Amino acid sequence: MTDESTPDAGRDFIRDIVAADLASGKHKSVVTRFPPEPNGYLHLGHAKSICLNFGIAEEFGGRCHLRFDDTNPAKEEQEFIDAIQRDVRWLGFDWGEHLHFASDYFEQLYAWAQDLIRAGKAYVDDQSPDEIRLTRGTLTEAGQNSPFRDRLVEENLDLFARMRAGEFPNGARVLRAKIDMGSGNINLRDPVIYRILHAHHPRTGTAWNIYPSYDFAHGQSDSIEHVTHSICTLEFEDHRPLYDWFLDNLPVPSHPRQYEFARLNMTYTLLSKRVLTGLVREGHVSGWDDPRMPTLAGLQRRGVPAEGLRDFVRRIGVAKSNSTVDIGMFDFTIRETLNRTAPRRMAVLRPLKVVIENYPEGQVEELEAINHPDDPAQGTRQIPFGRELYIEQDDFMEEPPKKFFRLAPGREVRLRYAYFITCREVIKNAAGEVVELRCTYDPQTRGGNAPDGRKVKATIHWVSAAHALPAEVRLYETLFATPQPEPGNFAAQLNPNSLETLTDCKVEPAFKTDTADGAVQFERQGYFVRDRDSTPERLVFNRTVGLRDSYAKVAASG
Repeated sequence: MTDESTPDAGRDFIRDIVAADLASGKHKSVVTRFPPEPNGYLHLGHAKSICLNFGIAEEFGGRCHLRFDDTNPAKEEQEFIDAIQRDVRWLGFDWGEHLHFASDYFEQLYAWAQDLIRAGKAYVDDQSPDEIRLTRGTLTEAGQNSPFRDRLVEENLDLFARMRAGEFPNGARVLRAKIDMGSGNINLRDPVIYRILHAHHPRTGTAWNIYPSYDFAHGQSDSIEHVTHSICTLEFEDHRPLYDWFLDNLPVPSHPRQYEFARLNMTYTLLSKRVLTGLVREGHVSGWDDPRMPTLAGLQRRGVPAEGLRDFVRRIGVAKSNSTVDIGMFDFTIRETLNRTAPRRMAVLRPLKVVIENYPEGQVEELEAINHPDDPAQGTRQIPFGRELYIEQDDFMEEPPKKFFRLAPGREVRLRYAYFITCREVIKNAAGEVVELRCTYDPQTRGGNAPDGRKVKATIHWVSAAHALPAEVRLYETLFATPQPEPGNFAAQLNPNSLETLTDCKVEPAFKTDTADGAVQFERQGYFVRDRDSTPERLVFNRTVGLRDSYAKVAASG
C-alpha cells in the first residue's frame, strides 16, 4: 500500500479518538474490523468503510480483520464471500491471517444466550412475528410485555435447546432479550436475539436450525476478536446502547467501543443493497459487475482504478452527519487519476471515411506518437498513415456555425501527429447523408507544422482505414435519471440512456499488441478500458469517464 490509502490532508474525529486512546494508554494497539454481510457485492459505501478501517489500522500500526457477519443463510452465498475478498484485495488491502466469520463463534454465542436465560435476562417467546411487531410500541407509546416474558428459566432453557434441535418450524418461537419494553429506545424493547431458520448455511451447512440476530452476534464477535474500535455508519447509532448492554451482561473477554460515521451518499446513485439486488434479479442490469452498478466489481469492470477510488474516499473525508456528494466530484477524482497514468491512443467511435486524393495509392507511413504527454517514460509508438482514413462524424460539418473550427468544405485542419488536410468534396448516399470526404494533404506539414508558418484552428484524431481494428464501444451514463432517486420506486427512475453501444468503431492497431488491463485515454474522447467480453477478433471497450463533466451540462439544462 502507498500513503495514498491514508489521509494526508488533515485528520478526522475517529482518528483523533484512536490517537487519544493510544496516547492515554487505554489501548496498547488498535484493532479494527470490516464486517460485511455476505448477501451481495460490495459497493461504493463499503469502500469508504474499508478505507477507514484498514487505513486506521495501517496508520496506527495495528491490524484490521475481515469478518463476515454470516448470520442469515437465507440470503448468503459463497459467491458473495469470494467476491468480497476479491474486492477488498483489489482496493489495495489485506487482512493477513485475520479472516473471520461470525459462524466461527456460533457455539460460543449459543452458550452466552444460555447465560442470559439463566440470569433471567432472556426468554423464549411463542408470539408470531406480526404479534411481536404489534406489541413493540411506537416512538411515543411504550411496548407491551409478552405473555411469555415470565417463563421459568428451566422452561426457557428447554425450549431454546429444542429450537436448536430443529423441533419447531420457522417463526414458531424466538429468543428475546429481557430488557425494557418501556424504553425510549425501541431497540431495547426485548429485541429478538435468536430465530428459527431451517436453511443451508454456506459454511455450517445444516448443523444449525437457529441463528443469532446481527445485533447479538456483532458486538460479541468484536469482543472475541479483541476489537478496540468498532466503527460503523450512523444508522447503528441507536443500536449502540444494545451493543453495550450485551457486552455488559455477558462474560465477554473484552469490551469494544462503537463509533459511528456518516455513510456515503452520492447523486444519481443508490447504495441500498435491497435496490442493488433488485436491479440484478429483475434484469435491469447484466449482473453485479455491470459497469453501471456502484459495486466495486462494476467500478472495476468500468475501469475505475483502485488508486482513484481510495483518493476519492480520502477527499470526501469522515464526518458525523450525513450529506450527499455530487457525482461530478467522483468523476473528477477518477479523471484526475487516469490523466496521470493512462496511456494515449486514437479511436474513432462514429467513423466517417476520408480519402486523401493526392496521397500516393498503396503508400504507408509510420508516424511517431507519444504515449503520454507528461510521462516520457511511457515512450512512443508507431502509427500507420495511408490514403484512406477514418475521422469522427462530429469533426465535420457541411455548413458549420461560426465557432465550429473543425473540418468543413474548403477548410484546413491538422491530423494529430500527421499532416494538414483540406476538404475538397463531400460524397453523400441516396438518403442525403455524408458518407465520405475527399481531401488533399500538404506533404510539407508532416508532424503537424507548416514550413510557411500558417496556422490551423483545430487538430482532430484519426485512424488508418487499412490498419484500423474493429471494436465495440459501450458508453455509460448514470444508471438513474434523477439526482436524488427514491429507493422505493427505483425501477421507474432508471435512465433509459444509461448505456449506448457503438458497434462500428475503429481503433488504432496498437491495441493488437497492447495487453494491459488498465484504462487508456482515447484522445479527445475520454478514458476507456478493455472489457472482459473482448476477443482478439473483436475488441470491446467500456467508457470509464469522459474528459469533461457531462452532469454539469445536464443540471444546467434542467
